[in-house]
Amino acid sequence: MSAITSRKCGIRDVNALSRPAFVELLGGIFEHSPWIAETAAGRRPFASVEDLHAAVTDLVVAAGREKQLALINAHPDLAGRLARQGLLTAESAREQEAAGLARSDRATLEKIGTLNSEYRARFGFPFIICARLNNVETIRSAMEARVKNSPEKEAETALGEIFQIARLRLADIVED
Repeated sequence: MSAITSRKCGIRDVNALSRPAFVELLGGIFEHSPWIAETAAGRRPFASVEDLHAAVTDLVVAAGREKQLALINAHPDLAGRLARQGLLTAESAREQEAAGLARSDRATLEKIGTLNSEYRARFGFPFIICARLNNVETIRSAMEARVKNSPEKEAETALGEIFQIARLRLADIVED
């Protein structure tokens, strides 16, 4: 949650924020990509949280492949080096914890590490899944299945997962 508020904001409150406050509040819904909130700030007012989410996802879709790949690459590897070093964003740490990754045994973490490496070697970006909607077993299964996708299909799948992550993060902050 942003330093601006420790409780959920209403959509009217979000619409009334200054541009810097809007970016501070919503800049983290997309991992290390505040440019999305910065751009969305100019598209206010939003009628609902769904309207806001649709606007930010439309911005990503319209941004083009280079910016989309940068967004995908802004995400950490699941249970990777950043997690082991305690360097994840607060949101990513909570999401990986919710999926049970932090409590996984060494063998499971090694398997996920191997799958992360195989995936990254094939696609050039990290495996992304909405961890809050999954657990260690479904994540591992998805990694094994999705590594067989074409690069185009996998980039599309990764963006879909990012949109789910952003929707859940947005729901943590804003309500209608």
